[in-house]
Amino acid sequence: MTAPAPAAAAPVRDRRGGGRRRRGERVTGADPGLVHRRWWTPYLFLAPGLLMVALFSLWPFLNTVVLSFTDARILSGGSFVGFDNYSRALADPDFWTATGNSVLYLLVVVPCLVLLPLALAVLVQAKVPGIGLFRSAFYTPVIASAVVVGLIWQWVLRSDGLVNTVFEALGVVSEPVPFLTDSTLLLFSAMLVTVWKGLGYYMVFYLAALGNVPASLHEAAALDGAGPVRRFFSITIPQVKPMMLLVGTLSAVSALRVFTEIYILGGESGGPGGGARTLPFLIRQVGLGFAGETGYACAISLLLFLLTLAFSLLGHRLSKGDEE
Repeated sequence: MTAPAPAAAAPVRDRRGGGRRRRGERVTGADPGLVHRRWWTPYLFLAPGLLMVALFSLWPFLNTVVLSFTDARILSGGSFVGFDNYSRALADPDFWTATGNSVLYLLVVVPCLVLLPLALAVLVQAKVPGIGLFRSAFYTPVIASAVVVGLIWQWVLRSDGLVNTVFEALGVVSEPVPFLTDSTLLLFSAMLVTVWKGLGYYMVFYLAALGNVPASLHEAAALDGAGPVRRFFSITIPQVKPMMLLVGTLSAVSALRVFTEIYILGGESGGPGGGARTLPFLIRQVGLGFAGETGYACAISLLLFLLTLAFSLLGHRLSKGDEE
């Protein structure tokens, strides 16, 4: 008895190619046109962002590098001078004064912005009535304009301002404290403004980190008899240490770029004799105006970039070592 012949396989529509194939046939490949469209589609979405980065970040940076090797001025193209601008900067007393002020600014501001916002975040994390009002109050300086903040503190710290008036009324001082007319006091006054404005900003970072600390750790430590201070140093700080390193890196970069506080409090000269000038302030003074030395200003900008990069790499190294 002869077995019946198998029925012909029904044709199945190939969804990728649009044609028809029989059941059981293997598709050897996809349409080259579709494959071609797949690889460049993500770049099409990225193109506007990449174009903006190239125009407003990459190109200005490369142009700054090129101009730093020229004697260009604000109204002339200049010619190639090699490393003369860098040699001039390293021999310029104003450059070293500004560098010292910037490094001092960093050494004072960064520890304050690493530790104080953490303590503030721990305090406002408590679930007590009205704590939301305090969180909003601490964050208010962050959303305020830097110029407005500087003008407020200028009014507070000037010779006839609020602080000196209160000090004289209490008999603490016999004459006004020169917060804004002494270079050293002006620099520390600007540091105070920077810290005051950054407290609420970095407090939010720490609140996010504290929210990820397991409550079971604090409960277990409390059962073992550890008090709030002991739990803070034994549990809270180790758990938020990566965030502390991140805040330290961000605040260090911001401290090296400080300009507005010095300008508002000390004026266009950067304090008496320019004694409170930082590197960004010096770059502005050198590069602006009809006699502005663009090439020299670009060289100082590159040196500031290298200094910032060094502290950023240091922060990355510390963070990497902590993770290991």
